[in-house]
Amino acid sequence: MKRISSMVMAVMIVVDDEGPTSSLRFVVVRDSDGKPVRNAEVVLHPVKRKGKQAKGEMELKTDPEGRTNIDGIPYGPLRVQVLAPHFQTFGEDYEINKAEMEITVKLKRPGGQYSVYENHGDEKEGWARRVEEDVVLVAGDKGRRVSYNRLPWESRN
Repeated sequence: MKRISSMVMAVMIVVDDEGPTSSLRFVVVRDSDGKPVRNAEVVLHPVKRKGKQAKGEMELKTDPEGRTNIDGIPYGPLRVQVLAPHFQTFGEDYEINKAEMEITVKLKRPGGQYSVYENHGDEKEGWARRVEEDVVLVAGDKGRRVSYNRLPWESRN
């Protein structure tokens, strides 16, 4: 019996040496309209003193209201990543320093891809763009426009 009680005391001392812990609540919403994002993956990484990610991680999933929570997170730096389909990945470091904390994450939709085939309103000298069946060349600082029926490398067929 003494052996079991000494083991229990050792476990209690180890838990007590970790210091204070926090209860974290996460709310994940869309940046555009504030609606909750369900089934978003919230990944928690401990962070070392110099900002490097420590080994080990904890993964949580949000409920239909975009909420999830966890208890027993020790005070100190914590890296939070949030992943959800059709949204940009979110990542930020937080300093956990209160017994209870709520972290709201606003996820953004992915940005559009840049295409050289689209008109971006930034025509520069010597650039050509197709306008319906004609080709318009932009020349000089004054933006004089000269129209041609086809580009020199296009065939006349």
